[in-house]
Amino acid sequence: MAFKPLIGVTACVKQIGLHPYHVSGDKYVRAVSVAALGLPVIIPSLGELTEIDDLLGQLDGLLLTGSPSNVEPFHYQGPASAAGTDHDPARDATTLPLLRAAIAAGVPVLGICRGFQEMNVAFGGSLHQMVHELPGMLDHREADHPDLAVQYAPAHAVSVQPGGVFEALELPIAFQVNSIHSQGIDRLAPGLRAEAIAPDGLIEAVSVEHSKAFAVGVQWHPEWQVLDNPVYLSIFQAFGDACRQRSARRNQR
Repeated sequence: MAFKPLIGVTACVKQIGLHPYHVSGDKYVRAVSVAALGLPVIIPSLGELTEIDDLLGQLDGLLLTGSPSNVEPFHYQGPASAAGTDHDPARDATTLPLLRAAIAAGVPVLGICRGFQEMNVAFGGSLHQMVHELPGMLDHREADHPDLAVQYAPAHAVSVQPGGVFEALELPIAFQVNSIHSQGIDRLAPGLRAEAIAPDGLIEAVSVEHSKAFAVGVQWHPEWQVLDNPVYLSIFQAFGDACRQRSARRNQR
């Protein structure tokens, strides 16, 4: 009997009324279901209460989602954030160690937006906090428009770097992506490889070199209308295939 892979999806801690909740966006869990063809399960951001080894022993994949919040800069020895910046220390305390352990255990990983930035920070890289304020850089923030279709519309091209995961997936050498972020990679972490680069030189996708399984992060949002975009779908399908391989091995034990 074939089992759908169980794919963990990270959560943010959000205050709703008087109580904190662990929440994950519908577009992420839906993309896991319809594009990766997995069973999504939301992982609460419990920090040190997370039993990482037990959790990873039950998972076939890990999706790190985007978020309105930013990684706290002390995790990469960065300067203090601007006043009013949204942080989620409980998520940082959960995802950073979970990510390192998942890669070491050979659990397939896909990081999106904040999840992409978490991958870089977890392995020793650093972030620009305001890319649009840097000389010569594009403004990578979403359009100031109430329509999500406008915000998530293609914003710029990325160029695939030769010899990596994206080339092996036979993605086009250049393709358009959306752009919904103000932060970006400053110093690339040791052990990460640039997979795609924006016209201004900003790294927009990475892979973990010598990883035991699929381990990719993207700065854009491939979960958005994933079934309508062949490139986005290819990324999710490759992630799902890796998760199915792990599921098959787990269920043969």
